Amino acid sequence: MKVIIDTNGLMAQGQFGVDVFDELGRLGYDECVLPSAVVDELKALEKKVKGADRVALAVAKSLARRCQVVEAPGEADGAIVELAKKLHAPVFTNDSELRKRLKNEGIKTIYMRSKHKLESDHM
Repeated sequence: MKVIIDTNGLMAQGQFGVDVFDELGRLGYDECVLPSAVVDELKALEKKVKGADRVALAVAKSLARRCQVVEAPGEADGAIVELAKKLHAPVFTNDSELRKRLKNEGIKTIYMRSKHKLESDHM
C-alpha cells in the first residue's frame, strides 16, 4: 500500500531513532511517495537548521532516496493534501495542523506515538 511522507516524517528517524520504513512496513505500507514540494522543503531546510536537526536532515535526505518522488509543486502541506486526495493514500506526518487538515478532508494519517513507534488513526 502507498503512503505519502511529510518532511517531519522523514526527519523522525534522525530525531527519535525510530526506523521509519520498518514501522511503515509493520503497518502494511510498502510504497513510500514523496511530493516534489517536500523534496524542495528538505533543500530549503539546509540553510536553516543547526545542531542535531542538521543530522536529522541529513538522515531525511538519505531516506528520501528510497521514496518515489511525485510531481506536486507549491507549498508542501497543500501539495500533500492534494496528492493524498488524488492517490487516495494516507499521510505520515507529525504536524498537528496538517493532521487536522487531512482529517477534515477524510484522509487517514500515520504519526509518531510515544517517540518510538508509528500509529495510524482509524477512519
